[in-house]
Amino acid sequence: MSVIEDLRGLLRLRLLRLLAYTVLMAVTGAACLSFRFSVLDPDIWWHLKVGEWIRQHWAVPHNGILCYTAANRPWVAYSWGYEVLLSNSYSWFGLMGIAWFGVVLTMAVAVTTFWALHRTSGSFWKAWLLAAASLAAFLFSVMPRPMFFSMMLYGVLLTLLLEAQRTNRVRLLYWLPPVFVLWANFHIQFVYGLLVLGLYAGVHILKQIASARRINFGVELTPALPARPLLAVLAACFLGSCIGPYSYHLYQVVLEYSNAKITYAIIMELQALSFQTWQHYVEALLAVGAFFAVGWKRKIDPFTLALLCFATVSGFRTWRDAWFLSMTAALLIADAFANDPSLPVEEQPVPAGRRFLEYAAVGGALAVLLVLLASNVDFTPRELDRTISADYPVDAVNYLRRNPVPGPVFNSFLWGGFLMWYQPQFPVAIDGRNDLYGEEADARNFKTENGNPSYAQDPWLNAAGFVLLRRDAPLTNMLATDKRFTVIYHDDVAVIFVPRNPPRATLPLPAQ
Repeated sequence: MSVIEDLRGLLRLRLLRLLAYTVLMAVTGAACLSFRFSVLDPDIWWHLKVGEWIRQHWAVPHNGILCYTAANRPWVAYSWGYEVLLSNSYSWFGLMGIAWFGVVLTMAVAVTTFWALHRTSGSFWKAWLLAAASLAAFLFSVMPRPMFFSMMLYGVLLTLLLEAQRTNRVRLLYWLPPVFVLWANFHIQFVYGLLVLGLYAGVHILKQIASARRINFGVELTPALPARPLLAVLAACFLGSCIGPYSYHLYQVVLEYSNAKITYAIIMELQALSFQTWQHYVEALLAVGAFFAVGWKRKIDPFTLALLCFATVSGFRTWRDAWFLSMTAALLIADAFANDPSLPVEEQPVPAGRRFLEYAAVGGALAVLLVLLASNVDFTPRELDRTISADYPVDAVNYLRRNPVPGPVFNSFLWGGFLMWYQPQFPVAIDGRNDLYGEEADARNFKTENGNPSYAQDPWLNAAGFVLLRRDAPLTNMLATDKRFTVIYHDDVAVIFVPRNPPRATLPLPAQ
């Protein structure tokens, strides 16, 4: 017993906890610096260019800017808040601004996740272990994007919901409307939050109805919160989501995404879990652990069970939503075993002033560590430029600047966003804005670039003044033997073709 008591005493040491927290965040930051996800994400570039457009025009776009094939189609830049922040980072600090913006955003998700788990569980070490597991499952499955704001704000939402349910304090939910005002201007997945809040309100209202009619299903673990404040909060959150330049039009985008089919078939991150990476297994284990935690109680809470089922379907349907399942599972585990007597007893609360100084010291130490690590892993402008040049057609575009050819361009899908930023004189044919081009165009372009024999009838390809493709794209090999085209440039990354005769078709170019 003395060994166990000594171990518990060690775990209660404040300095050890601060060191463990610093290690968790330092490992997260080190992974960001090593992977260089911030500049490898194909979508980062069109987000950057859209943010630049917004800053230049002091307005948000309402149609397909920066491309010529869908210039007149309606489009909503639903992540405009993120795009403005990203554009400002680049304006102030160049490529390093983009890179460090991604690092800071990733670490903000890690901090929020730990905060949510610590507040829910009341145990530092439980929060530390669950944060490490959940962050490993989802944080590096996708690159730093507007979705990271959804991760953070969802963590805040679910923490407040669970705490309000546990303490029967509906006033905690009064913080949610401003959360949704922010969320709706940074990422479209605020709708996930509204669905969860609606589920929460619906379950509590059903509890009240069942209680009034003396119906007992044996599953009501907590008392029902009052219906009127819950409905008022839900209504205020819905109205808050409409406060922004696009107002209720955001819900039209949600409807379009819900009806999409081709997009989910051709975009890898929107496909179901393949279990070809260890992160998928960690995500599955978290889900299993959460179902065990929810079922461990004598009476099952219908909200947590319904939420976990919803999150599991979403997380297994598309691996991009790994964050939704992982965070939900971790928080439900933390909530279910928050008062487990086998866990170490927490130390006395630390005064606010001392806690601020401690975390300020941790933040300073982390900043110094990351700056030192950045130099050791060549996280420098020169190395970032090399990383970009190895994945994107930098040399090919530089060749076109020296040897201009008439447009328009037919480009590889993954390079559309980069070309919008690096070759702005030519509006692109397609980029990562899947909701802009429409299902038919997305499917046709996917088939064309992947070498479908019908590529010869593609109107975008036939109207192109030049074709800029990935060296390893199937279409590249087909055009190399097509007598209608000739190669004017090639390297290890890109190939440029031009038609031997003037384009057989023309497409109108937009006024940008």
